[in-house]
Amino acid sequence: MWWRVASSRFALTSSRSSSVHQAAYRLNFREFFTTEILTWAKDGRPSTVKTPFVAFVLGGPGSGKGTQCTKIVETFGFTHLSAGDLLRHAISSNYENSAMILDTIKEGKIVPSEVTVKLIQRAIESSDNYKFLIDGFPRSEENRIAFEKIIGAEPNIVLFFDCPEEEMVKRVLSRNEGRVDDNIDTIKKRLKVFAALNLPVIKHYSERGKVHKINAVGTVDDIFEQVRPLFTANEKEIE
Repeated sequence: MWWRVASSRFALTSSRSSSVHQAAYRLNFREFFTTEILTWAKDGRPSTVKTPFVAFVLGGPGSGKGTQCTKIVETFGFTHLSAGDLLRHAISSNYENSAMILDTIKEGKIVPSEVTVKLIQRAIESSDNYKFLIDGFPRSEENRIAFEKIIGAEPNIVLFFDCPEEEMVKRVLSRNEGRVDDNIDTIKKRLKVFAALNLPVIKHYSERGKVHKINAVGTVDDIFEQVRPLFTANEKEIE
């Protein structure tokens, strides 16, 4: 269940005509994350919007989290939001912070939290789905705090794909996707950053009972058999 930060009340604006007063109700982004939200259908009768279900998907570079997200999307109908893909798209589309994002990624560092959260926020707002996998985020406690402050909610569950460092390095070097950060020097930097900054996030959510640790060594199907029951067990909450 979502932890609420923002009020669930509607913002009310009014416009006047010569003969009648009309009320227009606006649903802001934070109010989207409620247990059940009252909206107005075209026929004027109230309707409800489903509660979003969000899973954070964490793991080091090459841990296989992106591959497993594809399986989750195919099986359970989630929308996959990769923080890395959103940042790379921002670079290629000349986003206002594209130069800074590119330089930061090349150095193996973490992009400022507010920039990444706003990209995630924009992607969620533009989606018709209510089930989201947020892949590769939060990468630090600062990321986590920024997400919870801006979005106004915590994730329902957190998947942590646990993989040995040597296996992750081997996978990244062999995937040959032409990414600017897929080289041995940057990989080593990213792994150090992951250990220093991402593990405290996992510790935080572990203490809140949200983390599910996945052994990320094995075939894609074998690993997915560890993942599948987590979403099957939450089907009532998801639906």
